[in-house]
Amino acid sequence: MKKFLLYFFAFVFICFLMPALLTKQDKPVNSEKIEESNETQTKEEENAELATSESKTEETKYNYKNYGTIRLLHKKTGQVEDVELDPYLCHVVSAEMPADYELEALKAQAVVARTYTIYKAKSKKHDNADICDDSTCCQAWISKEDRLARWEESKRESNWQKIEQCVNETKGKIITYQNEPINAFFHANSGGTTELPVNVWGGSGFPYLQVVQTAGEEGYRQYASEIEFSQQELMEKLKTKYEDIQINFENDGDIKILEYTDSNRVKTVKFGNHELSGVETRTIFGLRSANFEITKQADKIKFTVKGYGHGVGMSQTGSNTMAKQGSNYEEIIHHFYVGIELKEINSL
Repeated sequence: MKKFLLYFFAFVFICFLMPALLTKQDKPVNSEKIEESNETQTKEEENAELATSESKTEETKYNYKNYGTIRLLHKKTGQVEDVELDPYLCHVVSAEMPADYELEALKAQAVVARTYTIYKAKSKKHDNADICDDSTCCQAWISKEDRLARWEESKRESNWQKIEQCVNETKGKIITYQNEPINAFFHANSGGTTELPVNVWGGSGFPYLQVVQTAGEEGYRQYASEIEFSQQELMEKLKTKYEDIQINFENDGDIKILEYTDSNRVKTVKFGNHELSGVETRTIFGLRSANFEITKQADKIKFTVKGYGHGVGMSQTGSNTMAKQGSNYEEIIHHFYVGIELKEINSL
């Protein structure tokens, strides 16, 4: 009987009491702390992943198969310098567009400038260089030192970082038509409507450069301007090109706009015994654009001008307006250049 009881108690101990004791020892000390620890670990992992991602972004470089380095001609000195494409574009964008413009407008300018650079390099305009720093021939360029000196001191660092950002975030991107880089013209202010290249330079033009409407440019200082000449000043300027010029200032028909282009710019204007194109008139009198009207007041002749630049391609103030309204750089580019594609340069 004693043995039976001994075996019985041993059986109860092994089956019931021992598991209960072991379960108490394995119970978590503080489940809330373990959950907090897991949460902390998750956050640390997320932060680590984010840091790694940011690090990868900073380290990412676009490996240009061609044109990663270009030959830049400095017109004033005649020096030809080998420069990396994207750092070169920072100097171009900072020279061509105000740094206080919207980031997406600056990105559009960066892509346009990159495209224009490749187009010029392929066209081989310069014998010993891909492109020059003369805006009347190619596109503007300014050294970083000179650019910083012209900015307000408190904005110098942030402005340059913004320019670098717009170039870096569009690395490798160019505008193409039929798989070739386009002749990416741009200008300051279209006056509300862009122009066909044939009306500016003649030739057959480009299918991707059409007349497009651009709203919201009126608020920029480049939109409107006036310039006035006396009768004598007007004659002197015309005589630099036409020595035999004769104008009867008493006759209203002797100074008259005869024809406009589809974009409402002056196509032909009469000055006495000569008919000039609107573009030629703009050049002779130093007007901001060929979108002008002429009025006579006593012995004065006034030109009222709308817009700034030749009007072909992308309007910079127009792109900034679009960016303010929420358009990204790709939408801006597609607005100003018709039937184009944005591509990686290495895909060409």
